Amino acid sequence: MERQTPQLVQVEIYGQSYNLRGEGEAGYIQNLASYVDGKMREVADATATVDSLKVAILAALNIADESRQGRSVDPDMVPGGSDRVARLIDMIEQCFGEA
Repeated sequence: MERQTPQLVQVEIYGQSYNLRGEGEAGYIQNLASYVDGKMREVADATATVDSLKVAILAALNIADESRQGRSVDPDMVPGGSDRVARLIDMIEQCFGEA
């Protein structure tokens, strides 16, 4: 399988802009960011937590629970297994490496 050339995609999550480098389509990466942003806002509204790190961790736990339970809230989110998770982790690590 041929690897795609990584591209830089600017996204906004919970009021912060991030430049993510990924091999997927820009629209897909933006869709993921929008999903994470929505989850973070749901957590913030439900818990009245203002600490963005706590909000991010709680949102990540919610997303992980959805994944483990096999739930797919967003029909555009197609399960991709461990390869997709590994790419997402790489994107996050690259983002924090540039900060």
